[in-house]
Amino acid sequence: MIIRKLESIEGTRRDVAWGNGRSRRFLVKADGVPYSLTDTIVKAGTSSLLQYRHHVETCYCIAGKGRIRNDITGEEHAIVPGTMYALDKNDAHHLIADEEDLRLVCIFFPALNGDEVHDLASKELSSTY
Repeated sequence: MIIRKLESIEGTRRDVAWGNGRSRRFLVKADGVPYSLTDTIVKAGTSSLLQYRHHVETCYCIAGKGRIRNDITGEEHAIVPGTMYALDKNDAHHLIADEEDLRLVCIFFPALNGDEVHDLASKELSSTY
């Protein structure tokens, strides 16, 4: 059984600045589970072009307001508390936090190594491992 609290992650290697926010990583590959669980903050007023080529991701919004826009089709959806979105086809997307921080609970499969950060210029998720 694994038990963690957010305050035990903040300020550690599991608290990763990814460019336009922070990803607090509750579960990573080293924990021996096949997925990762994160508590992610997206800074207000930012737009991030992202894509996960080696992971699928599902996010559930618990605070804030924003939008997700498909990079290929331009289709856009509002994100508010209670909204879930799944990037089930490795979709390139713009994640936009409007006038307040967006807070998401995210699941990645397969599990993240834990040190990955976004290269916002290329959309890629990269690792220093």
